[in-house]
Amino acid sequence: MVNHTSTTKSISLDKYGIKNAKVNYQLSPNELQDITVEKDQGVNTSSGALAVNTGEFTGRSPQDRFIVKDDITKDRVWWGNINIPFESDKFQKLYDKVVDYLSEKEVFVRDSYACADDNYRLNIRVINEYPWSNMFAYNMFLRPTEDELQDFEPEWTIVNAPGFMANPEEDCTRQHNFAILDFTRKIALIGGTGYTGEIKKGIFSALNFILPVFKETLPMHCSANVGKDGDTAIFFGLSGTGKTTLSTDPKRSLIGDDEHGWTKENTIFNFEGGCYAKVINLSQEQEPEIYDAIKKGAILENVVLDDQGDVDFSDTSITQNTRVSYPIFHIDNIRKPSIGKNPKNIFFLTADAFGVLPPISKLTPSQAAYHFISGYTAKVAGTEAGVVEPVPSFSACFGAPFMPLHPAKYAEMLSKKMKASGVNVWLVNTGWTGGPYGVGTRMKLKYTRAMINAVLDGELGLYTYDDYHIHSVFGVAQPRSCPGVPAEVLSPRSTWNDDEAYYKTAFKLTNAFRENFKKFEADASEEIRRGGPQRYAF
Repeated sequence: MVNHTSTTKSISLDKYGIKNAKVNYQLSPNELQDITVEKDQGVNTSSGALAVNTGEFTGRSPQDRFIVKDDITKDRVWWGNINIPFESDKFQKLYDKVVDYLSEKEVFVRDSYACADDNYRLNIRVINEYPWSNMFAYNMFLRPTEDELQDFEPEWTIVNAPGFMANPEEDCTRQHNFAILDFTRKIALIGGTGYTGEIKKGIFSALNFILPVFKETLPMHCSANVGKDGDTAIFFGLSGTGKTTLSTDPKRSLIGDDEHGWTKENTIFNFEGGCYAKVINLSQEQEPEIYDAIKKGAILENVVLDDQGDVDFSDTSITQNTRVSYPIFHIDNIRKPSIGKNPKNIFFLTADAFGVLPPISKLTPSQAAYHFISGYTAKVAGTEAGVVEPVPSFSACFGAPFMPLHPAKYAEMLSKKMKASGVNVWLVNTGWTGGPYGVGTRMKLKYTRAMINAVLDGELGLYTYDDYHIHSVFGVAQPRSCPGVPAEVLSPRSTWNDDEAYYKTAFKLTNAFRENFKKFEADASEEIRRGGPQRYAF
Protein backbone atom coordinates (compact mmCIF):
# COMPACT_ATOMS: atom_id res chain seq x y z
CA MET A 1 0.00 0.00 0.00
CA VAL A 2 1.04 3.61 -0.62
CA ASN A 3 1.81 5.65 2.48
CA HIS A 4 0.47 9.17 2.01
CA THR A 5 2.53 11.90 3.60
CA SER A 6 0.85 14.61 5.64
CA THR A 7 -0.02 17.81 3.83
CA THR A 8 -0.12 21.43 4.85
CA LYS A 9 -3.77 21.29 5.81
CA SER A 10 -6.84 19.13 5.53
CA ILE A 11 -9.89 20.41 3.70
CA SER A 12 -13.56 19.59 3.50
CA LEU A 13 -15.46 19.46 0.22
CA ASP A 14 -18.88 19.87 1.84
CA LYS A 15 -19.32 23.40 0.48
CA TYR A 16 -19.01 21.96 -3.04
CA GLY A 17 -21.74 19.42 -2.31
CA ILE A 18 -19.28 16.51 -2.15
CA LYS A 19 -20.15 14.60 1.04
CA ASN A 20 -18.16 12.04 3.03
CA ALA A 21 -15.39 11.80 0.46
CA LYS A 22 -11.90 10.55 1.29
CA VAL A 23 -9.95 13.69 0.37
CA ASN A 24 -6.32 13.39 -0.71
CA TYR A 25 -5.11 16.98 -0.61
CA GLN A 26 -1.99 18.30 -2.33
CA LEU A 27 -0.26 14.94 -2.75
CA SER A 28 3.16 14.94 -4.37
CA PRO A 29 3.60 13.72 -7.96
CA ASN A 30 5.49 10.66 -6.69
CA GLU A 31 2.60 9.71 -4.41
CA LEU A 32 0.06 10.21 -7.18
CA GLN A 33 2.13 8.13 -9.59
CA ASP A 34 2.42 5.32 -7.02
CA ILE A 35 -1.33 5.37 -6.34
CA THR A 36 -2.08 5.31 -10.08
CA VAL A 37 0.07 2.21 -10.55
CA GLU A 38 -1.37 0.58 -7.42
CA LYS A 39 -4.90 1.12 -8.74
CA ASP A 40 -3.90 -0.39 -12.14
CA GLN A 41 -4.72 2.92 -13.83
CA GLY A 42 -1.21 3.31 -15.27
CA VAL A 43 2.25 1.77 -15.53
CA ASN A 44 5.80 2.98 -15.04
CA THR A 45 7.92 3.27 -18.18
CA SER A 46 11.65 2.52 -18.44
CA SER A 47 12.39 6.28 -18.19
CA GLY A 48 10.49 6.55 -14.90
CA ALA A 49 7.56 8.41 -16.48
CA LEU A 50 3.97 7.30 -15.87
CA ALA A 51 2.03 5.95 -18.85
CA VAL A 52 -1.78 6.11 -18.79
CA ASN A 53 -4.57 5.42 -21.24
CA THR A 54 -7.23 8.16 -21.25
CA GLY A 55 -9.92 5.74 -22.38
CA GLU A 56 -12.63 6.43 -24.94
CA PHE A 57 -11.42 9.98 -25.62
CA THR A 58 -7.82 10.53 -26.74
CA GLY A 59 -8.42 14.18 -27.65
CA ARG A 60 -10.74 17.05 -26.90
CA SER A 61 -14.39 16.89 -27.96
CA PRO A 62 -15.18 20.41 -29.27
CA GLN A 63 -18.87 19.68 -29.90
CA ASP A 64 -19.29 18.84 -26.21
CA ARG A 65 -17.84 22.09 -24.86
CA PHE A 66 -20.41 24.53 -23.49
CA ILE A 67 -20.54 27.96 -21.83
CA VAL A 68 -23.35 28.90 -19.46
CA LYS A 69 -25.33 31.77 -20.97
CA ASP A 70 -25.89 34.31 -18.20
CA ASP A 71 -25.64 38.04 -17.47
CA ILE A 72 -21.84 37.95 -17.76
CA THR A 73 -21.65 36.06 -21.04
CA LYS A 74 -24.88 36.59 -22.98
CA ASP A 75 -23.85 39.83 -24.77
CA ARG A 76 -20.09 39.17 -24.91
CA VAL A 77 -19.55 35.59 -26.06
CA TRP A 78 -19.47 34.81 -29.80
CA TRP A 79 -22.18 32.13 -29.70
CA GLY A 80 -22.25 29.42 -32.34
CA ASN A 81 -20.88 25.95 -33.00
CA ILE A 82 -17.64 26.77 -31.11
CA ASN A 83 -19.20 28.48 -28.08
CA ILE A 84 -22.37 26.50 -27.46
CA PRO A 85 -24.79 27.99 -24.89
CA PHE A 86 -25.93 26.03 -21.82
CA GLU A 87 -28.74 27.08 -19.47
CA SER A 88 -27.78 28.07 -15.94
CA ASP A 89 -30.45 25.96 -14.21
CA LYS A 90 -29.50 22.92 -16.33
CA PHE A 91 -25.87 23.44 -15.28
CA GLN A 92 -26.88 23.45 -11.60
CA LYS A 93 -28.80 20.19 -11.98
CA LEU A 94 -25.92 18.51 -13.78
CA TYR A 95 -23.40 19.85 -11.25
CA ASP A 96 -25.52 18.43 -8.41
CA LYS A 97 -25.49 15.01 -10.07
CA VAL A 98 -21.70 15.10 -10.55
CA VAL A 99 -20.92 16.06 -6.95
CA ASP A 100 -23.38 13.41 -5.73
CA TYR A 101 -21.47 10.91 -7.88
CA LEU A 102 -18.18 11.98 -6.26
CA SER A 103 -19.58 11.82 -2.72
CA GLU A 104 -18.28 8.94 -0.59
CA LYS A 105 -15.52 8.28 -3.13
CA GLU A 106 -11.77 8.77 -2.83
CA VAL A 107 -10.93 12.06 -4.56
CA PHE A 108 -7.76 14.04 -5.21
CA VAL A 109 -7.68 17.78 -4.59
CA ARG A 110 -5.01 20.30 -5.62
CA ASP A 111 -4.70 24.03 -5.09
CA SER A 112 -2.75 25.72 -7.87
CA TYR A 113 -2.88 28.84 -9.99
CA ALA A 114 -2.62 30.13 -13.54
CA CYS A 115 -0.68 33.18 -14.82
CA ALA A 116 2.98 33.65 -13.87
CA ASP A 117 2.55 37.42 -13.52
CA ASP A 118 1.24 38.09 -10.00
CA ASN A 119 -0.88 41.00 -11.29
CA TYR A 120 -2.98 38.54 -13.30
CA ARG A 121 -2.85 35.45 -11.10
CA LEU A 122 -5.91 33.17 -11.02
CA ASN A 123 -6.17 30.78 -8.06
CA ILE A 124 -7.63 27.38 -8.95
CA ARG A 125 -8.85 24.39 -6.94
CA VAL A 126 -8.90 21.13 -8.89
CA ILE A 127 -11.06 18.21 -7.68
CA ASN A 128 -10.26 14.99 -9.53
CA GLU A 129 -11.75 11.51 -9.49
CA TYR A 130 -8.46 9.95 -10.70
CA PRO A 131 -4.97 10.36 -9.17
CA TRP A 132 -3.24 10.76 -12.55
CA SER A 133 -5.60 13.59 -13.49
CA ASN A 134 -4.49 15.36 -10.30
CA MET A 135 -0.85 14.70 -11.20
CA PHE A 136 -1.57 16.31 -14.59
CA ALA A 137 -2.88 19.38 -12.74
CA TYR A 138 0.38 19.49 -10.73
CA ASN A 139 2.37 19.41 -13.98
CA MET A 140 0.33 21.92 -15.95
CA PHE A 141 -0.73 24.59 -13.47
CA LEU A 142 1.57 26.80 -11.40
CA ARG A 143 2.53 25.46 -7.99
CA PRO A 144 1.98 27.55 -4.82
CA THR A 145 4.58 27.52 -2.04
CA GLU A 146 3.79 25.98 1.35
CA ASP A 147 3.31 29.49 2.78
CA GLU A 148 0.94 30.46 -0.03
CA LEU A 149 -1.16 27.36 0.61
CA GLN A 150 -1.87 28.38 4.22
CA ASP A 151 -4.18 31.23 3.20
CA PHE A 152 -5.07 29.97 -0.28
CA GLU A 153 -8.46 31.16 -1.54
CA PRO A 154 -9.50 29.55 -4.84
CA GLU A 155 -11.26 31.82 -7.33
CA TRP A 156 -12.11 29.09 -9.87
CA THR A 157 -12.89 25.43 -9.30
CA ILE A 158 -12.42 22.50 -11.68
CA VAL A 159 -14.62 19.48 -10.96
CA ASN A 160 -13.34 16.55 -13.01
CA ALA A 161 -15.25 13.25 -13.01
CA PRO A 162 -14.25 11.07 -15.99
CA GLY A 163 -16.32 8.14 -14.73
CA PHE A 164 -19.59 10.12 -14.59
CA MET A 165 -21.72 9.63 -17.70
CA ALA A 166 -24.36 12.24 -18.49
CA ASN A 167 -27.80 11.31 -19.74
CA PRO A 168 -28.26 13.61 -22.76
CA GLU A 169 -32.06 13.59 -22.56
CA GLU A 170 -32.07 14.57 -18.89
CA ASP A 171 -28.91 16.67 -18.75
CA CYS A 172 -29.20 18.56 -22.07
CA THR A 173 -25.74 17.50 -23.21
CA ARG A 174 -25.05 16.19 -26.72
CA GLN A 175 -23.77 12.86 -25.44
CA HIS A 176 -22.42 11.37 -22.19
CA ASN A 177 -19.27 13.57 -22.02
CA PHE A 178 -19.14 17.32 -21.44
CA ALA A 179 -16.89 20.25 -20.52
CA ILE A 180 -18.85 23.30 -19.31
CA LEU A 181 -17.68 26.74 -18.16
CA ASP A 182 -19.81 28.81 -15.79
CA PHE A 183 -18.43 32.35 -15.39
CA THR A 184 -20.89 33.31 -12.63
CA ARG A 185 -20.22 30.28 -10.45
CA LYS A 186 -16.57 30.22 -11.62
CA ILE A 187 -16.64 26.48 -12.20
CA ALA A 188 -15.27 24.27 -14.98
CA LEU A 189 -17.32 21.05 -14.92
CA ILE A 190 -15.86 18.09 -16.83
CA GLY A 191 -17.35 14.61 -17.03
CA GLY A 192 -17.44 11.47 -19.14
CA THR A 193 -13.93 11.91 -20.55
CA GLY A 194 -10.51 11.05 -19.15
CA TYR A 195 -8.64 13.19 -21.67
CA THR A 196 -6.59 15.55 -19.53
CA GLY A 197 -6.45 18.26 -22.20
CA GLU A 198 -10.01 19.20 -21.21
CA ILE A 199 -8.68 20.30 -17.79
CA LYS A 200 -5.94 22.45 -19.29
CA LYS A 201 -8.08 23.96 -22.03
CA GLY A 202 -10.98 24.67 -19.67
CA ILE A 203 -8.92 27.21 -17.73
CA PHE A 204 -7.35 28.51 -20.96
CA SER A 205 -10.85 29.18 -22.33
CA ALA A 206 -11.82 30.95 -19.10
CA LEU A 207 -8.73 33.18 -19.30
CA ASN A 208 -9.46 33.92 -22.96
CA PHE A 209 -12.62 35.64 -21.71
CA ILE A 210 -11.44 37.10 -18.39
CA LEU A 211 -8.19 38.73 -19.58
CA PRO A 212 -9.45 40.75 -22.58
CA VAL A 213 -12.81 41.66 -21.01
CA PHE A 214 -11.61 42.63 -17.54
CA LYS A 215 -7.79 42.96 -17.62
CA GLU A 216 -6.88 44.68 -20.94
CA THR A 217 -4.64 41.69 -21.73
CA LEU A 218 -4.45 39.67 -24.95
CA PRO A 219 -4.56 35.89 -24.36
CA MET A 220 -2.62 33.91 -26.95
CA HIS A 221 -2.41 30.25 -28.01
CA CYS A 222 1.33 30.38 -28.54
CA SER A 223 4.74 29.41 -27.23
CA ALA A 224 7.37 31.97 -26.24
CA ASN A 225 11.06 32.20 -25.48
CA VAL A 226 13.58 34.91 -24.70
CA GLY A 227 17.16 35.54 -25.84
CA LYS A 228 20.20 36.56 -23.83
CA ASP A 229 19.52 40.23 -24.68
CA GLY A 230 15.96 40.02 -23.35
CA ASP A 231 14.23 39.90 -26.75
CA THR A 232 11.03 37.86 -26.60
CA ALA A 233 9.83 35.73 -29.52
CA ILE A 234 6.27 34.41 -29.82
CA PHE A 235 5.25 31.32 -31.82
CA PHE A 236 1.61 30.86 -32.84
CA GLY A 237 0.52 27.61 -34.45
CA LEU A 238 -2.02 24.82 -34.42
CA SER A 239 -1.22 21.26 -33.38
CA GLY A 240 1.52 19.67 -35.46
CA THR A 241 3.05 22.90 -36.80
CA GLY A 242 6.12 22.88 -34.52
CA LYS A 243 5.12 25.35 -31.81
CA THR A 244 6.65 23.39 -28.93
CA THR A 245 9.63 22.12 -30.95
CA LEU A 246 10.72 25.50 -32.33
CA SER A 247 10.33 27.42 -29.07
CA THR A 248 12.36 24.83 -27.13
CA ASP A 249 15.79 26.11 -28.12
CA PRO A 250 18.97 25.50 -26.08
CA LYS A 251 20.21 29.01 -26.97
CA ARG A 252 17.10 30.75 -25.66
CA SER A 253 15.18 30.48 -22.37
CA LEU A 254 11.71 28.94 -22.63
CA ILE A 255 8.90 31.08 -21.20
CA GLY A 256 6.23 28.51 -22.06
CA ASP A 257 5.03 26.23 -24.84
CA ASP A 258 1.32 26.92 -25.33
CA GLU A 259 -0.59 29.66 -23.46
CA HIS A 260 0.46 33.25 -22.77
CA GLY A 261 -0.86 36.72 -22.05
CA TRP A 262 0.39 40.03 -23.52
CA THR A 263 -0.25 42.81 -21.01
CA LYS A 264 -0.81 46.53 -21.39
CA GLU A 265 2.63 46.92 -19.79
CA ASN A 266 4.05 45.12 -22.87
CA THR A 267 5.12 41.98 -20.99
CA ILE A 268 4.47 38.36 -21.95
CA PHE A 269 3.61 35.83 -19.24
CA ASN A 270 2.98 32.10 -19.25
CA PHE A 271 -0.42 30.90 -18.05
CA GLU A 272 0.96 27.48 -17.14
CA GLY A 273 3.52 25.66 -15.06
CA GLY A 274 4.24 22.87 -17.51
CA CYS A 275 4.24 21.61 -21.09
CA TYR A 276 1.86 19.31 -22.94
CA ALA A 277 3.66 18.12 -26.05
CA LYS A 278 2.77 15.75 -28.87
CA VAL A 279 5.17 12.79 -28.96
CA ILE A 280 4.33 11.20 -32.30
CA ASN A 281 7.66 10.16 -33.89
CA LEU A 282 9.59 11.86 -31.09
CA SER A 283 13.35 11.24 -31.20
CA GLN A 284 16.23 12.26 -28.97
CA GLU A 285 18.20 13.40 -32.00
CA GLN A 286 15.52 15.77 -33.38
CA GLU A 287 14.03 17.08 -30.10
CA PRO A 288 16.49 16.34 -27.29
CA GLU A 289 15.01 18.77 -24.73
CA ILE A 290 11.51 17.29 -24.95
CA TYR A 291 12.80 13.71 -25.12
CA ASP A 292 14.92 14.21 -22.01
CA ALA A 293 11.96 15.77 -20.14
CA ILE A 294 10.17 12.40 -20.23
CA LYS A 295 11.30 11.08 -16.86
CA LYS A 296 9.89 10.52 -13.38
CA GLY A 297 7.09 13.06 -12.91
CA ALA A 298 6.07 13.15 -16.58
CA ILE A 299 2.82 11.55 -17.78
CA LEU A 300 2.66 9.85 -21.18
CA GLU A 301 -0.82 9.46 -22.65
CA ASN A 302 -1.99 6.71 -25.01
CA VAL A 303 1.47 5.53 -26.05
CA VAL A 304 2.40 1.90 -26.77
CA LEU A 305 5.05 0.17 -24.61
CA ASP A 306 7.03 -3.02 -25.05
CA ASP A 307 7.59 -5.59 -22.29
CA GLN A 308 10.60 -3.63 -20.98
CA GLY A 309 8.55 -0.44 -20.60
CA ASP A 310 10.17 1.27 -23.58
CA VAL A 311 7.92 3.58 -25.62
CA ASP A 312 7.46 3.15 -29.36
CA PHE A 313 6.86 6.78 -30.32
CA SER A 314 6.07 5.79 -33.91
CA ASP A 315 3.15 3.56 -32.88
CA THR A 316 -0.14 5.42 -33.41
CA SER A 317 -2.40 2.38 -32.98
CA ILE A 318 -4.21 4.04 -30.05
CA THR A 319 -4.19 7.58 -31.46
CA GLN A 320 -2.10 10.00 -33.52
CA ASN A 321 -2.50 12.40 -30.59
CA THR A 322 0.00 10.73 -28.25
CA ARG A 323 1.06 13.22 -25.58
CA VAL A 324 3.35 13.92 -22.65
CA SER A 325 2.82 16.39 -19.81
CA TYR A 326 5.69 17.48 -17.61
CA PRO A 327 6.41 20.40 -15.26
CA ILE A 328 8.34 23.14 -17.01
CA PHE A 329 11.37 22.60 -14.75
CA HIS A 330 12.00 19.33 -16.62
CA ILE A 331 13.42 21.63 -19.35
CA ASP A 332 16.92 22.85 -18.45
CA ASN A 333 16.89 26.31 -20.01
CA ILE A 334 13.77 28.07 -18.71
CA ARG A 335 12.89 31.65 -17.81
CA LYS A 336 12.26 32.19 -14.07
CA PRO A 337 9.66 33.45 -13.50
CA SER A 338 7.94 32.65 -16.81
CA ILE A 339 7.73 36.29 -17.92
CA GLY A 340 9.33 38.13 -20.85
CA LYS A 341 9.45 41.73 -22.02
CA ASN A 342 9.84 43.63 -25.29
CA PRO A 343 8.46 41.16 -27.86
CA LYS A 344 10.51 41.68 -31.03
CA ASN A 345 9.33 38.89 -33.34
CA ILE A 346 6.12 36.92 -33.82
CA PHE A 347 6.05 33.74 -35.88
CA PHE A 348 2.83 32.32 -37.34
CA LEU A 349 3.53 28.62 -37.96
CA THR A 350 1.55 26.71 -40.58
CA ALA A 351 2.02 23.20 -41.97
CA ASP A 352 0.94 23.96 -45.55
CA ALA A 353 0.30 20.55 -47.08
CA PHE A 354 -0.40 22.22 -50.45
CA GLY A 355 3.29 23.18 -50.61
CA VAL A 356 2.66 26.67 -52.01
CA LEU A 357 3.37 29.09 -49.14
CA PRO A 358 6.95 30.39 -48.79
CA PRO A 359 8.96 28.72 -46.01
CA ILE A 360 9.27 32.17 -44.41
CA SER A 361 7.80 35.55 -45.29
CA LYS A 362 7.42 38.91 -43.61
CA LEU A 363 3.92 40.28 -43.01
CA THR A 364 2.61 43.83 -42.89
CA PRO A 365 0.40 44.72 -39.90
CA SER A 366 -2.78 44.24 -41.95
CA GLN A 367 -1.54 40.90 -43.31
CA ALA A 368 -0.61 39.83 -39.79
CA ALA A 369 -4.12 40.58 -38.51
CA TYR A 370 -5.69 38.75 -41.48
CA HIS A 371 -3.55 35.64 -41.02
CA PHE A 372 -4.13 35.73 -37.26
CA ILE A 373 -7.90 35.69 -37.75
CA SER A 374 -7.57 32.97 -40.40
CA GLY A 375 -5.28 30.63 -38.41
CA TYR A 376 -4.44 28.43 -41.39
CA THR A 377 -2.88 25.00 -41.51
CA ALA A 378 -3.78 21.92 -43.59
CA LYS A 379 -4.94 18.39 -42.92
CA VAL A 380 -2.75 15.83 -44.60
CA ALA A 381 -4.18 13.57 -47.27
CA GLY A 382 -4.49 9.90 -46.41
CA THR A 383 -5.53 10.39 -42.77
CA GLU A 384 -9.18 9.78 -43.61
CA ALA A 385 -10.79 7.36 -46.05
CA GLY A 386 -11.43 9.03 -49.38
CA VAL A 387 -9.16 12.02 -48.75
CA VAL A 388 -6.75 12.06 -51.68
CA GLU A 389 -5.38 15.61 -51.45
CA PRO A 390 -4.68 18.18 -48.72
CA VAL A 391 -7.62 19.82 -46.96
CA PRO A 392 -7.26 23.42 -45.71
CA SER A 393 -7.97 23.84 -42.01
CA PHE A 394 -8.65 27.21 -40.40
CA SER A 395 -8.82 27.92 -36.67
CA ALA A 396 -9.32 31.60 -35.83
CA CYS A 397 -6.53 33.17 -33.78
CA PHE A 398 -4.74 29.81 -33.98
CA GLY A 399 -7.05 28.59 -31.23
CA ALA A 400 -10.74 28.96 -32.16
CA PRO A 401 -11.98 26.13 -29.90
CA PHE A 402 -10.79 28.10 -26.85
CA MET A 403 -11.83 31.65 -27.82
CA PRO A 404 -15.13 32.81 -26.29
CA LEU A 405 -15.08 36.27 -27.94
CA HIS A 406 -15.36 37.10 -31.64
CA PRO A 407 -11.95 36.50 -33.32
CA ALA A 408 -11.88 40.11 -34.56
CA LYS A 409 -11.66 41.28 -30.92
CA TYR A 410 -8.41 39.36 -30.41
CA ALA A 411 -7.07 40.41 -33.84
CA GLU A 412 -7.68 44.09 -33.12
CA MET A 413 -5.90 43.77 -29.77
CA LEU A 414 -2.97 42.06 -31.49
CA SER A 415 -2.81 44.75 -34.21
CA LYS A 416 -2.67 47.54 -31.63
CA LYS A 417 0.04 45.78 -29.65
CA MET A 418 2.08 45.04 -32.77
CA LYS A 419 1.99 48.67 -33.87
CA ALA A 420 2.75 50.00 -30.38
CA SER A 421 5.72 47.68 -29.89
CA GLY A 422 7.04 47.70 -33.47
CA VAL A 423 7.16 43.91 -33.48
CA ASN A 424 8.02 42.03 -36.71
CA VAL A 425 5.59 39.30 -37.81
CA TRP A 426 6.64 36.31 -39.92
CA LEU A 427 4.62 33.56 -41.62
CA VAL A 428 6.57 30.29 -41.45
CA ASN A 429 5.60 27.23 -43.48
CA THR A 430 6.77 24.10 -41.65
CA GLY A 431 4.79 21.96 -44.11
CA TRP A 432 5.57 20.84 -47.63
CA THR A 433 7.88 22.03 -50.38
CA GLY A 434 8.41 20.91 -53.97
CA GLY A 435 4.76 19.94 -54.34
CA PRO A 436 1.78 19.05 -52.16
CA TYR A 437 1.69 16.19 -49.67
CA GLY A 438 2.32 12.96 -51.55
CA VAL A 439 4.46 14.70 -54.19
CA GLY A 440 6.72 17.12 -52.32
CA THR A 441 8.62 16.63 -49.07
CA ARG A 442 8.24 18.04 -45.58
CA MET A 443 10.35 21.14 -44.94
CA LYS A 444 13.56 20.10 -43.18
CA LEU A 445 13.57 21.09 -39.52
CA LYS A 446 17.18 22.32 -39.85
CA TYR A 447 16.09 24.82 -42.55
CA THR A 448 13.18 26.09 -40.46
CA ARG A 449 15.46 26.50 -37.45
CA ALA A 450 18.02 28.34 -39.63
CA MET A 451 15.34 30.77 -40.87
CA ILE A 452 14.06 31.47 -37.37
CA ASN A 453 17.61 31.90 -36.06
CA ALA A 454 18.34 34.34 -38.91
CA VAL A 455 15.33 36.42 -37.87
CA LEU A 456 16.30 36.35 -34.19
CA ASP A 457 19.91 37.24 -35.00
CA GLY A 458 18.85 40.15 -37.24
CA GLU A 459 20.29 38.54 -40.38
CA LEU A 460 17.25 38.78 -42.68
CA GLY A 461 17.75 42.48 -43.31
CA LEU A 462 15.32 45.32 -43.83
CA TYR A 463 12.12 45.06 -45.84
CA THR A 464 13.58 46.27 -49.19
CA TYR A 465 13.12 45.26 -52.82
CA ASP A 466 16.72 44.09 -53.03
CA ASP A 467 16.29 41.73 -50.08
CA TYR A 468 12.68 40.60 -50.56
CA HIS A 469 10.38 39.39 -53.35
CA ILE A 470 6.63 40.10 -53.13
CA HIS A 471 4.81 36.85 -53.79
CA SER A 472 2.54 37.32 -56.84
CA VAL A 473 -0.36 35.34 -55.34
CA PHE A 474 -0.21 35.75 -51.56
CA GLY A 475 1.29 39.27 -51.53
CA VAL A 476 3.71 38.42 -48.73
CA ALA A 477 7.40 39.39 -48.76
CA GLN A 478 9.72 36.39 -49.07
CA PRO A 479 13.46 36.88 -48.46
CA ARG A 480 15.76 36.24 -51.42
CA SER A 481 18.52 34.78 -49.23
CA CYS A 482 18.96 33.38 -45.73
CA PRO A 483 22.07 32.00 -43.99
CA GLY A 484 22.04 28.21 -43.90
CA VAL A 485 19.18 27.81 -46.39
CA PRO A 486 19.60 27.13 -50.15
CA ALA A 487 18.18 30.02 -52.20
CA GLU A 488 15.84 27.74 -54.19
CA VAL A 489 14.20 26.52 -50.95
CA LEU A 490 13.12 30.10 -50.15
CA SER A 491 10.99 30.30 -53.33
CA PRO A 492 8.20 27.72 -53.25
CA ARG A 493 7.55 28.03 -56.98
CA SER A 494 11.15 27.18 -57.84
CA THR A 495 10.94 23.93 -55.85
CA TRP A 496 8.11 22.68 -58.09
CA ASN A 497 8.81 21.17 -61.52
CA ASP A 498 5.61 22.60 -63.00
CA ASP A 499 4.78 26.34 -62.87
CA GLU A 500 1.20 25.87 -64.03
CA ALA A 501 0.50 23.24 -61.37
CA TYR A 502 2.07 25.49 -58.72
CA TYR A 503 -0.12 28.50 -59.56
CA LYS A 504 -3.28 26.42 -59.87
CA THR A 505 -2.65 25.02 -56.40
CA ALA A 506 -1.74 28.45 -54.99
CA PHE A 507 -4.97 30.01 -56.29
CA LYS A 508 -6.94 27.09 -54.93
CA LEU A 509 -5.55 27.91 -51.48
CA THR A 510 -6.28 31.65 -51.83
CA ASN A 511 -9.90 30.78 -52.66
CA ALA A 512 -10.06 28.73 -49.46
CA PHE A 513 -8.69 31.71 -47.48
CA ARG A 514 -11.33 34.05 -48.94
CA GLU A 515 -14.18 31.58 -48.42
CA ASN A 516 -13.17 31.05 -44.79
CA PHE A 517 -12.84 34.81 -44.15
CA LYS A 518 -16.41 35.59 -45.27
CA LYS A 519 -17.75 34.85 -41.79
CA PHE A 520 -15.42 37.49 -40.28
CA GLU A 521 -15.73 40.27 -42.86
CA ALA A 522 -18.65 42.08 -41.26
CA ASP A 523 -16.73 42.48 -37.98
CA ALA A 524 -13.25 43.07 -39.40
CA SER A 525 -11.89 46.52 -40.23
CA GLU A 526 -11.09 47.52 -43.81
CA GLU A 527 -7.38 47.38 -42.94
CA ILE A 528 -7.67 43.77 -41.82
CA ARG A 529 -9.76 42.80 -44.85
CA ARG A 530 -7.04 44.16 -47.16
CA GLY A 531 -4.45 41.89 -45.55
CA GLY A 532 -5.62 38.80 -47.41
CA PRO A 533 -4.10 37.11 -50.49
CA GLN A 534 -4.15 38.94 -53.85
CA ARG A 535 -7.52 38.46 -55.55
CA TYR A 536 -6.46 36.97 -58.85
CA ALA A 537 -7.81 33.85 -60.53
CA PHE A 538 -5.98 31.42 -62.74
